[in-house]
Amino acid sequence: MSTPTMTPVASGRAERRVAVQPVTPPRVLHSEWIKLRSLRSTRITLLVGFVLMAGIGILTGAIQMSQWATASAGDKAGFNAVDTALRGYNFAQLAVGVLGVLLVSGEYATGMIRATLTAVPKRLPMLWAKSIVFGAVTLVTMTIASFIAFLGTQPLLTSHHLQTTLSTPGVLRAVVGGGLYLTVVGLIGIGLGALLRNTAAAITSLFGVLLLLPVLIDLLPTSIRGHVTPYLPNNAGGALLSVHQQSGSLAPWTGFAVMCGYAAVAIAGAAYALKRRDA
Repeated sequence: MSTPTMTPVASGRAERRVAVQPVTPPRVLHSEWIKLRSLRSTRITLLVGFVLMAGIGILTGAIQMSQWATASAGDKAGFNAVDTALRGYNFAQLAVGVLGVLLVSGEYATGMIRATLTAVPKRLPMLWAKSIVFGAVTLVTMTIASFIAFLGTQPLLTSHHLQTTLSTPGVLRAVVGGGLYLTVVGLIGIGLGALLRNTAAAITSLFGVLLLLPVLIDLLPTSIRGHVTPYLPNNAGGALLSVHQQSGSLAPWTGFAVMCGYAAVAIAGAAYALKRRDA
């Protein structure tokens, strides 16, 4: 460990010395943690994602049970207690992804990135720290939201004996998968935000990958679409949230690994650009 240096600081007539601490990974992590929790927009956006993840499944379950008597035979046969409970991840991913983008692009927009990179001149530790801190916070909060969604939905289904439990094969993996999926979406957002350095461009790219790309792939011939669709990030990662493997989809952990590959490519591209470009 390097020895702290002493920098003279003038104070009136006297001159005092202030210790300048070396840049270390724990200090960079602590700095990113302070920035993450000090921004009101971060707390609000994370809360929105939490409410969407936890609440939409419960709301959907309540609506479906209130209309169960008039539901068609096909709807009843296709009902899945876990899919209903975790439906909120489709909406929560938008809030989490946008927050990931803003954590980086917001610093470029305000010019704070110059101060950040002055404090961390090697640059890449800042990106790693930002990814680790945001990833950890997102994983904890969204996993809790996923469990709330599941546990809050099941009592609504008991009147029609449609409920399930965490001990049922594949259910615990799907519920935990809700937090894992949203965490990776957030990391993709961080990668795009650091790579493009523009909020609008990064959010547009993120939404394009998650929402628009599947629509465009559906326009392809069936022979091609069947080989591409399972590898799209939302389909690959979504396999982790399904209790039963769908025909043509990837295995749950294989699909999640593919989705992690998208995040790795985005962050690797951001790291390359961060080293090559000026702030």
